[in-house]
Amino acid sequence: MIMKPNNTCLHRATRRQFICGVASVGITALLNESSAAGNSTPYKLGCYTRPWDQFDYRTALDGIAEAGFKYAGIMTAKGKSWLILNVESSPEDAQKVADEAKQRGLKILSVYAGEFPVERSVEAGIAGLRTLIDHCVTCGCPDLMLAGTSNARLVQDYCRVVAECCDYAAAKGVRLSIKPHGGANATGPQCREFIRRVGHPNFKIWYDPGNIFYYSDGTIDPADDSTSVDGMVAGVSVKDFRRPKDVMVTPGDGEVNFTKVFSNLRKGGFVSGPILIECLARPNAAAEITFEAKRARVFIEKTLAAV
Repeated sequence: MIMKPNNTCLHRATRRQFICGVASVGITALLNESSAAGNSTPYKLGCYTRPWDQFDYRTALDGIAEAGFKYAGIMTAKGKSWLILNVESSPEDAQKVADEAKQRGLKILSVYAGEFPVERSVEAGIAGLRTLIDHCVTCGCPDLMLAGTSNARLVQDYCRVVAECCDYAAAKGVRLSIKPHGGANATGPQCREFIRRVGHPNFKIWYDPGNIFYYSDGTIDPADDSTSVDGMVAGVSVKDFRRPKDVMVTPGDGEVNFTKVFSNLRKGGFVSGPILIECLARPNAAAEITFEAKRARVFIEKTLAAV
Protein backbone atom coordinates (compact mmCIF):
# COMPACT_ATOMS: atom_id res chain seq x y z
CA MET A 1 0.00 0.00 0.00
CA ILE A 2 1.38 3.41 -0.97
CA MET A 3 0.69 6.07 1.63
CA LYS A 4 -0.33 9.51 0.52
CA PRO A 5 2.36 12.07 1.40
CA ASN A 6 1.63 14.13 4.48
CA ASN A 7 1.97 17.82 3.57
CA THR A 8 2.75 18.75 7.18
CA CYS A 9 5.59 16.23 7.30
CA LEU A 10 6.88 17.46 3.94
CA HIS A 11 6.83 21.01 5.23
CA ARG A 12 8.76 20.00 8.34
CA ALA A 13 11.29 18.07 6.29
CA THR A 14 11.80 21.01 3.95
CA ARG A 15 12.25 23.36 6.89
CA ARG A 16 14.71 20.98 8.52
CA GLN A 17 16.70 20.71 5.29
CA PHE A 18 16.79 24.50 5.03
CA ILE A 19 18.06 24.86 8.60
CA CYS A 20 20.72 22.20 8.03
CA GLY A 21 21.76 23.97 4.84
CA VAL A 22 22.17 27.27 6.65
CA ALA A 23 24.06 25.54 9.44
CA SER A 24 26.34 23.90 6.89
CA VAL A 25 27.26 27.28 5.43
CA GLY A 26 27.93 28.57 8.93
CA ILE A 27 30.14 25.65 9.90
CA THR A 28 32.14 26.01 6.67
CA ALA A 29 32.88 29.61 7.60
CA LEU A 30 33.87 28.56 11.11
CA LEU A 31 36.12 25.79 9.79
CA ASN A 32 37.94 28.27 7.58
CA GLU A 33 38.19 30.74 10.44
CA SER A 34 39.61 28.14 12.82
CA SER A 35 42.17 26.56 10.50
CA ALA A 36 45.02 28.85 11.51
CA ALA A 37 44.43 28.27 15.22
CA GLY A 38 44.19 24.52 14.71
CA ASN A 39 47.46 24.36 12.79
CA SER A 40 49.42 26.44 15.31
CA THR A 41 48.40 24.74 18.56
CA PRO A 42 50.97 22.60 20.41
CA TYR A 43 48.15 20.24 21.34
CA LYS A 44 47.03 17.25 19.28
CA LEU A 45 43.27 17.55 18.91
CA GLY A 46 41.33 14.41 18.10
CA CYS A 47 38.07 12.60 18.72
CA TYR A 48 37.05 9.29 20.26
CA THR A 49 34.77 6.79 18.54
CA ARG A 50 32.21 7.03 21.35
CA PRO A 51 29.85 9.62 19.78
CA TRP A 52 29.13 7.17 16.92
CA ASP A 53 28.93 4.05 19.07
CA GLN A 54 25.48 3.09 17.85
CA PHE A 55 27.31 2.28 14.60
CA ASP A 56 30.22 0.07 13.57
CA TYR A 57 33.62 1.53 14.51
CA ARG A 58 34.46 2.08 10.86
CA THR A 59 31.59 4.54 10.64
CA ALA A 60 33.08 6.34 13.63
CA LEU A 61 36.50 6.52 11.99
CA ASP A 62 34.87 7.84 8.82
CA GLY A 63 33.16 10.57 10.84
CA ILE A 64 36.31 11.50 12.73
CA ALA A 65 38.26 11.90 9.49
CA GLU A 66 35.44 13.78 7.77
CA ALA A 67 35.18 16.16 10.73
CA GLY A 68 38.74 17.27 10.03
CA PHE A 69 40.64 15.41 12.75
CA LYS A 70 44.02 13.79 12.25
CA TYR A 71 43.89 11.93 15.55
CA ALA A 72 41.49 9.31 16.89
CA GLY A 73 40.75 7.64 20.19
CA ILE A 74 39.54 4.03 20.24
CA MET A 75 36.76 3.45 22.73
CA THR A 76 33.27 2.10 22.04
CA ALA A 77 31.20 1.05 19.01
CA LYS A 78 28.48 -1.34 17.95
CA GLY A 79 29.93 -4.83 17.63
CA LYS A 80 30.69 -8.05 19.49
CA SER A 81 31.39 -5.96 22.56
CA TRP A 82 30.53 -2.34 23.32
CA LEU A 83 34.28 -1.85 23.63
CA ILE A 84 36.14 -1.98 20.33
CA LEU A 85 39.11 -3.62 22.09
CA ASN A 86 39.26 -5.38 25.46
CA VAL A 87 41.16 -8.12 27.29
CA GLU A 88 39.37 -10.74 25.17
CA SER A 89 40.37 -9.14 21.86
CA SER A 90 43.00 -10.88 19.76
CA PRO A 91 46.13 -9.30 18.29
CA GLU A 92 44.40 -9.66 14.91
CA ASP A 93 41.47 -7.60 16.19
CA ALA A 94 43.84 -4.82 17.24
CA GLN A 95 45.62 -4.96 13.89
CA LYS A 96 42.32 -4.57 12.03
CA VAL A 97 41.57 -1.43 14.04
CA ALA A 98 45.05 -0.09 13.32
CA ASP A 99 44.66 -0.76 9.60
CA GLU A 100 41.24 0.90 9.41
CA ALA A 101 42.54 4.03 11.14
CA LYS A 102 45.58 4.18 8.87
CA GLN A 103 43.42 3.87 5.75
CA ARG A 104 41.66 7.07 6.81
CA GLY A 105 44.86 8.94 7.59
CA LEU A 106 44.23 8.81 11.34
CA LYS A 107 46.82 8.38 14.08
CA ILE A 108 45.48 6.66 17.20
CA LEU A 109 46.43 8.67 20.29
CA SER A 110 44.40 6.95 23.00
CA VAL A 111 42.82 3.57 23.62
CA TYR A 112 40.23 2.79 26.26
CA ALA A 113 39.77 -0.97 26.30
CA GLY A 114 37.93 -1.49 29.56
CA GLU A 115 39.54 -2.85 32.67
CA PHE A 116 41.74 -5.75 33.68
CA PRO A 117 40.44 -8.57 35.96
CA VAL A 118 42.05 -7.46 39.21
CA GLU A 119 38.97 -8.71 41.07
CA ARG A 120 40.11 -12.27 40.26
CA SER A 121 43.68 -11.78 41.42
CA VAL A 122 46.66 -9.47 41.10
CA GLU A 123 48.27 -11.96 38.73
CA ALA A 124 45.20 -12.04 36.49
CA GLY A 125 45.10 -8.26 36.57
CA ILE A 126 48.72 -7.99 35.47
CA ALA A 127 48.18 -10.44 32.61
CA GLY A 128 45.07 -8.54 31.51
CA LEU A 129 46.72 -5.13 31.65
CA ARG A 130 49.69 -6.39 29.66
CA THR A 131 47.25 -7.59 27.00
CA LEU A 132 45.72 -4.11 26.80
CA ILE A 133 49.19 -2.57 26.55
CA ASP A 134 50.00 -4.95 23.70
CA HIS A 135 46.83 -3.82 21.90
CA CYS A 136 48.14 -0.25 22.10
CA VAL A 137 51.47 -1.32 20.63
CA THR A 138 49.68 -3.00 17.74
CA CYS A 139 47.62 0.15 17.15
CA GLY A 140 50.69 2.38 17.34
CA CYS A 141 49.00 4.16 20.24
CA PRO A 142 51.11 5.94 22.88
CA ASP A 143 48.53 5.97 25.69
CA LEU A 144 46.24 3.46 27.40
CA MET A 145 43.49 5.17 29.37
CA LEU A 146 42.23 3.44 32.50
CA ALA A 147 39.00 4.16 34.36
CA GLY A 148 40.04 3.06 37.85
CA THR A 149 37.74 1.16 40.18
CA SER A 150 34.52 1.86 42.05
CA ASN A 151 35.35 -0.85 44.60
CA ALA A 152 37.29 0.67 47.50
CA ARG A 153 38.48 -2.78 48.55
CA LEU A 154 40.25 -3.22 45.21
CA VAL A 155 42.15 0.08 45.15
CA GLN A 156 45.32 -1.34 46.72
CA ASP A 157 45.47 -4.29 44.34
CA TYR A 158 44.49 -2.10 41.39
CA CYS A 159 47.42 0.23 42.06
CA ARG A 160 49.73 -2.74 42.54
CA VAL A 161 48.76 -4.10 39.11
CA VAL A 162 49.38 -0.73 37.46
CA ALA A 163 52.71 -0.32 39.26
CA GLU A 164 53.82 -3.79 38.15
CA CYS A 165 53.00 -2.95 34.52
CA CYS A 166 54.45 0.56 34.24
CA ASP A 167 57.93 -0.59 33.22
CA TYR A 168 56.46 -3.10 30.77
CA ALA A 169 54.39 -0.33 29.17
CA ALA A 170 57.26 2.17 29.12
CA ALA A 171 59.54 -0.33 27.38
CA LYS A 172 56.92 -0.63 24.64
CA GLY A 173 56.39 3.12 24.30
CA VAL A 174 52.98 3.17 25.97
CA ARG A 175 52.00 5.50 28.81
CA LEU A 176 49.32 4.50 31.32
CA SER A 177 46.81 7.11 32.47
CA ILE A 178 43.79 7.24 34.74
CA LYS A 179 40.75 9.45 34.27
CA PRO A 180 38.20 10.79 36.77
CA HIS A 181 35.51 8.13 36.49
CA GLY A 182 33.59 7.90 39.73
CA GLY A 183 34.21 5.57 42.63
CA ALA A 184 37.66 5.97 44.16
CA ASN A 185 38.84 8.23 41.33
CA ALA A 186 36.01 10.72 40.82
CA THR A 187 37.98 13.95 41.30
CA GLY A 188 41.36 15.46 40.60
CA PRO A 189 42.63 14.94 44.18
CA GLN A 190 41.48 11.31 44.13
CA CYS A 191 43.30 10.73 40.85
CA ARG A 192 46.39 12.34 42.38
CA GLU A 193 46.18 9.76 45.15
CA PHE A 194 46.25 6.96 42.57
CA ILE A 195 49.35 8.54 41.03
CA ARG A 196 50.97 8.72 44.47
CA ARG A 197 50.14 5.11 45.28
CA VAL A 198 51.52 3.77 41.99
CA GLY A 199 54.58 6.00 42.24
CA HIS A 200 55.88 5.62 38.68
CA PRO A 201 56.60 8.37 36.11
CA ASN A 202 54.85 6.35 33.38
CA PHE A 203 51.46 6.71 35.11
CA LYS A 204 49.63 10.02 34.66
CA ILE A 205 46.16 11.61 34.75
CA TRP A 206 43.89 11.84 31.71
CA TYR A 207 41.69 14.73 32.81
CA ASP A 208 37.94 14.75 32.11
CA PRO A 209 36.12 17.96 33.12
CA GLY A 210 32.66 16.64 32.28
CA ASN A 211 33.12 13.68 34.61
CA ILE A 212 34.05 16.00 37.49
CA PHE A 213 30.59 17.53 37.20
CA TYR A 214 28.87 14.22 36.42
CA TYR A 215 30.13 12.11 39.31
CA SER A 216 29.64 14.92 41.82
CA ASP A 217 26.06 15.52 40.62
CA GLY A 218 27.10 19.01 39.55
CA THR A 219 28.51 20.03 42.94
CA ILE A 220 32.21 20.13 41.98
CA ASP A 221 33.18 22.52 39.20
CA PRO A 222 36.09 21.38 37.00
CA ALA A 223 37.12 25.04 36.72
CA ASP A 224 38.13 24.65 40.37
CA ASP A 225 39.06 20.96 40.44
CA SER A 226 41.49 21.34 37.51
CA THR A 227 43.89 23.29 39.74
CA SER A 228 44.46 20.11 41.78
CA VAL A 229 46.28 18.10 39.10
CA ASP A 230 49.30 20.30 38.39
CA GLY A 231 52.20 18.42 36.87
CA MET A 232 50.28 15.18 36.44
CA VAL A 233 48.15 15.60 33.30
CA ALA A 234 49.11 13.67 30.17
CA GLY A 235 45.93 14.19 28.16
CA VAL A 236 42.33 15.39 28.25
CA SER A 237 38.95 13.92 27.38
CA VAL A 238 36.83 16.84 26.22
CA LYS A 239 33.40 16.35 27.74
CA ASP A 240 30.74 18.90 28.62
CA PHE A 241 27.90 18.59 31.15
CA ARG A 242 24.31 19.71 31.46
CA ARG A 243 22.08 19.34 34.51
CA PRO A 244 20.62 17.28 35.91
CA LYS A 245 23.11 14.63 34.72
CA ASP A 246 23.91 14.63 31.02
CA VAL A 247 27.27 14.45 29.24
CA MET A 248 25.91 13.75 25.76
CA VAL A 249 26.43 17.42 25.04
CA THR A 250 28.50 19.00 22.29
CA PRO A 251 31.40 20.86 23.95
CA GLY A 252 30.54 24.52 24.34
CA ASP A 253 26.82 23.89 24.78
CA GLY A 254 26.97 22.92 28.46
CA GLU A 255 28.26 24.17 31.81
CA VAL A 256 31.99 23.40 31.60
CA ASN A 257 34.11 26.53 31.40
CA PHE A 258 36.68 25.11 29.00
CA THR A 259 38.65 28.34 28.80
CA LYS A 260 39.21 28.25 32.55
CA VAL A 261 39.89 24.50 32.63
CA PHE A 262 42.50 24.63 29.87
CA SER A 263 44.04 27.76 31.34
CA ASN A 264 44.44 25.97 34.69
CA LEU A 265 45.86 22.85 33.07
CA ARG A 266 48.30 24.92 31.03
CA LYS A 267 49.46 26.80 34.13
CA GLY A 268 49.89 23.41 35.79
CA GLY A 269 52.27 22.18 33.10
CA PHE A 270 50.02 20.66 30.45
CA VAL A 271 51.40 22.79 27.62
CA SER A 272 51.21 20.20 24.84
CA GLY A 273 49.79 16.76 24.25
CA PRO A 274 46.61 14.91 23.27
CA ILE A 275 43.15 16.42 23.68
CA LEU A 276 40.37 14.14 22.46
CA ILE A 277 36.67 14.95 22.26
CA GLU A 278 34.78 12.12 23.94
CA CYS A 279 31.10 13.09 23.89
CA LEU A 280 28.78 15.04 21.61
CA ALA A 281 25.06 15.60 21.26
CA ARG A 282 23.49 12.37 19.98
CA PRO A 283 21.32 12.82 16.88
CA ASN A 284 20.27 9.63 15.12
CA ALA A 285 22.13 9.98 11.82
CA ALA A 286 25.88 9.44 11.57
CA ALA A 287 26.22 12.50 9.33
CA GLU A 288 24.57 14.68 11.97
CA ILE A 289 26.98 13.38 14.62
CA THR A 290 29.85 14.25 12.29
CA PHE A 291 28.41 17.76 12.00
CA GLU A 292 28.50 18.03 15.81
CA ALA A 293 32.10 16.79 15.78
CA LYS A 294 33.07 19.53 13.34
CA ARG A 295 31.37 22.10 15.52
CA ALA A 296 33.15 20.78 18.60
CA ARG A 297 36.51 20.84 16.85
CA VAL A 298 36.08 24.48 15.90
CA PHE A 299 35.04 25.39 19.44
CA ILE A 300 38.01 23.65 21.07
CA GLU A 301 40.49 25.04 18.54
CA LYS A 302 39.28 28.56 19.24
CA THR A 303 39.32 27.91 23.00
CA LEU A 304 42.89 26.61 22.95
CA ALA A 305 44.00 29.57 20.86
CA ALA A 306 42.67 31.89 23.54
CA VAL A 307 44.41 30.37 26.59
